[in-house]
Amino acid sequence: MDTVVSTVSGAFHWLEKELFSVGETAVTYGSVFRFVAILFATYIVSVLIQKALQRYGDMRSSFSRSSLYALKRITHYIILLVGFLVAVASIGIDLTKFAIFASALGIGVGFGLQNLISNFSAGIILLFDKTLKVGDFVELESGVTGEVNEINIRSTIITTNDNIDIVVPNSEFVAGRVTNWTMRDTYRRIKVPFGVAYGTDKELVKKAVLEAADKVPHTLTDTSHRPPQVWLVEFGESSLNFELVVWLKPEAVNRPGAVQAAFLWEIHTALIENTIEIPFPQRDLHIKSWQADDAIRVAKGATEKKAPEPEPEAKEQPSHNDAADEI
Repeated sequence: MDTVVSTVSGAFHWLEKELFSVGETAVTYGSVFRFVAILFATYIVSVLIQKALQRYGDMRSSFSRSSLYALKRITHYIILLVGFLVAVASIGIDLTKFAIFASALGIGVGFGLQNLISNFSAGIILLFDKTLKVGDFVELESGVTGEVNEINIRSTIITTNDNIDIVVPNSEFVAGRVTNWTMRDTYRRIKVPFGVAYGTDKELVKKAVLEAADKVPHTLTDTSHRPPQVWLVEFGESSLNFELVVWLKPEAVNRPGAVQAAFLWEIHTALIENTIEIPFPQRDLHIKSWQADDAIRVAKGATEKKAPEPEPEAKEQPSHNDAADEI
């Protein structure tokens, strides 16, 4: 029996072998193994707690998606921090000696970790702040537009309407200007510009364009609350410039490009069906001199009989509005 015990003790004797020392504390293979095991167990506990929070949030309809996400992320970071401190203490290192590490970290920040610390701090602010949450449709000052998919401790992932994931540093949300399209209210109004020729009946234009707006399924058609409107906004050089002012349903707010295309498609169809002319820029040409030979050829060409114009073909049925389906 003593032989077996001595054999087992000899087999695990290598765990007591010293790797290095931190001050007066010797770090052995066993302490490193214990450190890694505690971190792994902490991560497993964090995952289980997050799943429990997710199930709890699914059962409570009053829990918003953004609040649940922030709670899960904050809980995850706190558990990992506590687990790390416990793992360090298990090695035998005095946590008060971490002041040396903090000093070294301060020097590192001064030499090049400013951006990392800035993004870390901004990530904490975003998780506690109410101005940005998962699921919001945002537009950044840099031109990035899309839906907030994840808010991590260093960066935020934004998914564009083309299904492209863009990793944006958190500091850009805190230091820059961010347009949040769905922060408080999911109903949004857009203005679709178009023009018609001078001399066109304004009432006919209004009637045709409002009918076109009704054909787009994402128009908010509640007549008592935010009905579609047609505004005459400018007397242009070659056209009367109008705007279709329309409120959108919530599901269409985060697809501004497709929405604009869908309304333009239906407006163009409505103008053609009502024989309303869509103008184009026109210029007057003034000729100061004219050669005699050119004048003779022009006069001769004017007297020649013009070729008969071909008969117009049968009008085709309008094609489908792809942009409306894209939304």
